[in-house]
Amino acid sequence: MNEESSQISRRQLLQWAGAGLLVNVAGTLLYDPIGRLSMPINEGLEALLLSPNPTPEFPITAIEPDRLIVNSFRGTPNIDLANFQLKISGQVTHPLSLSMIDIQKLPFTSMVIRQVCVEGWAAIVQWGGVKLRDLLTLAQLKSGAKYVYFKSADGYYESWDLASVVHPQTLLAYQMNGQDLPAENGAPLRLAAPIKLGYKQSKWVTEIIVTNKLLPKRGYWEDLGYEWFGGL
Repeated sequence: MNEESSQISRRQLLQWAGAGLLVNVAGTLLYDPIGRLSMPINEGLEALLLSPNPTPEFPITAIEPDRLIVNSFRGTPNIDLANFQLKISGQVTHPLSLSMIDIQKLPFTSMVIRQVCVEGWAAIVQWGGVKLRDLLTLAQLKSGAKYVYFKSADGYYESWDLASVVHPQTLLAYQMNGQDLPAENGAPLRLAAPIKLGYKQSKWVTEIIVTNKLLPKRGYWEDLGYEWFGGL
C-alpha cells in the first residue's frame, strides 16, 4: 500500500469509528451534537494507529516558507531569553530547570516535515531542536507516567499522550528553516512533530509537566470542543 492510500484508509477508519467526529481529507475537524460522547472512541483508535517509526520527511528543497501561517493566541509574548528556563516536573525522578545553553548542548535533530493546520492549510517546514524523549530521559520518568502537559508563556496550554511525546520525530524546536526560531513562530522553544495537528504544537513552551492522568483542563482548544488526540 502506498503512502497516499494508507492515509486515506486511516482517515476512513477515523470516520467510521463514530458518528460524532469526522476528519476530512483537508484535515478539518467537524463535530455534531454528540461529538463529545464519541471522542474517546476516536482517540483510542488514533492511539492504536500511531506508529512508533519515523514518518516520511522531505528534502530541504521542498521547504515552503511562504505557506506557513502565523497563528496567534494572545499575541507574541515578551520573553527574556537571557534568563529563560525550561522547567520539567511532575512524575519524574529528577525535576529539571534548563537554560537555552543547557538545551543546545543536547543532541541536535533536524527534520523537514509537513505542518498541517486544522483550518485546512499545510506547509513543509524544517524544524531543528532537541528530541523530547531525550529531555524526559534526563528527567527520568516515574512508573505510571502517561501524559505530558505543556505550558506556554502566552497562557496557552496543551497535553499529549506519552507515546506521542517520545516519538522519534517529536521535537522542542529552536530552529526553523535553518535559522534561529523567530519570536512569532514560538521562540525560544516550540513543539514540532509530523504526527500532530498544528493546535497541538504549542509555541513559547516554558514548562513540561508529566502526569499519570488527564487533568480536567486538557488543552485550550480541546476544552472548547476540539479533539484531544489531534493525530495525523
